[in-house]
Amino acid sequence: MTGVTSQSRPGFREYLADLNRAQKSGAGVPAYTRWVNRRLARGIAAASSALGLTPNAVTTISAILSAAGLALMIVVGPTWWSALLTAALLALGYVFDSADGQVARLTGTSSPAGEWLDHVVDAIRTPAIHLTVAVAVILHRPELVWVAVIALLFTVMSVGQFMSQILAEQLVRNSGGETGESNGVRKSLFLLPTDTGVLCWSFAFWMFPPAFAVVYTLLFAINLVHTAASMRRKYRKLVAR
Repeated sequence: MTGVTSQSRPGFREYLADLNRAQKSGAGVPAYTRWVNRRLARGIAAASSALGLTPNAVTTISAILSAAGLALMIVVGPTWWSALLTAALLALGYVFDSADGQVARLTGTSSPAGEWLDHVVDAIRTPAIHLTVAVAVILHRPELVWVAVIALLFTVMSVGQFMSQILAEQLVRNSGGETGESNGVRKSLFLLPTDTGVLCWSFAFWMFPPAFAVVYTLLFAINLVHTAASMRRKYRKLVAR
């Protein structure tokens, strides 16, 4: 309990104005996350705070939306409506995932437990997305079984990248360092293929599995190069400390 009653709690507009005044830096952030997802997340965070939702509730909603999208992909198979709905549910789950921390800051309810829950959900969702691709391909399009192999490789890579990012942030923070990045528009656009939002919306191509196979494989190849470069850069920075 925060001691804030429904009578004293600010409204949606006040919360949204607070968030707009305290925007996070766009440094090194891919374009979709920077200009689309964060903007949508501010609206979700303001609405959630106005309704009295806790950060953990927003995290839970994020997990449910993502799980629903992945379950739909496995149960229904590739149709135009299931593919679009899967992509939309995953993208909406990503919006709520970006909103929970903002709710915590707005309402003064940040906590180690909340941060832990957020990371645990991300750690499960990250491999679950690619494992779902592998299962769905085997169940519904076995002639594209090679995509399942790509999905397993994507799983290993994405988990490694997730842990690399989390650990690097903690180690740099503990050593008192900064993680400065270029704030340029060009870099955000360049990183677009590595954006989680782009991965979410790529599932719309599942309505035509051969096209999905091509798009998904290209995303894997690009992310593989980016992950290798990112890990090398992080390691060199940590060695230099």
